[in-house]
Amino acid sequence: MNLVVDIGNTSVKMAVFQNNSLLHKLIFPLSDFSNNFQKIKIQFPEIETTILSSVVKTISKEKKLLQRDTYFFELTQALSLPFENKYATPATLGKDRIALVAAAVAKFPKKNTLVIDAGTCVTFDFKNDKEEYLGGAISPGLEMRFKALHNFTANLPLLKPGENLELIGGSTEASMTSGVVNGLLLEIDGTIASYATEYEDLTIILTGGDAQFLSVRLKNSIFANSNFLLEGLNYILEFNKTQ
Repeated sequence: MNLVVDIGNTSVKMAVFQNNSLLHKLIFPLSDFSNNFQKIKIQFPEIETTILSSVVKTISKEKKLLQRDTYFFELTQALSLPFENKYATPATLGKDRIALVAAAVAKFPKKNTLVIDAGTCVTFDFKNDKEEYLGGAISPGLEMRFKALHNFTANLPLLKPGENLELIGGSTEASMTSGVVNGLLLEIDGTIASYATEYEDLTIILTGGDAQFLSVRLKNSIFANSNFLLEGLNYILEFNKTQ
């Protein structure tokens, strides 16, 4: 049984896998790490192996806890990956993007796959049918776009995406929402269309915190999977067990 730990900028995701099946998932602040780890260990005493991915550098206590109680892997450049990384600057490739590509290999082997992660940033990551990772794009996410309008102007309010979306905004708030949300939807649909002209039989995955909000509004046919990154980390862990 595997424990997958993803420490992000705002929260920790901790998931238990039996082979490739997700059994349990928790999301909590980093300050509650020790308590939640102990709870999961009690609930799932069969956990033997852990993989950690973190964007936070000061996690020595958390890492020591995992190393003490489980057979430990950390997602670094030293780990073997189930795809050929053709990124020009592999040392700068984010761990989240690595995990997403690994999940694409696991779920859609030998298929051209574009993974779109809609979170703080919107990332586009592409692997071809030869299991080669070629790269992608990074763009501001929904919240970042709303904050930019507020922070870099004198009078525009700070908004969050709502359910009411108009093409022609009849007020300042409606105009901002139309610009941000419709702009991002058109960006994603346009990017998908560009990839589709270059690569046949393209599979599209949408994940991240804003995936559900965006998926019902996009024109393209996509697979929405909120656990895609965790599944990718688990696949990397399983892949390294056999090395």
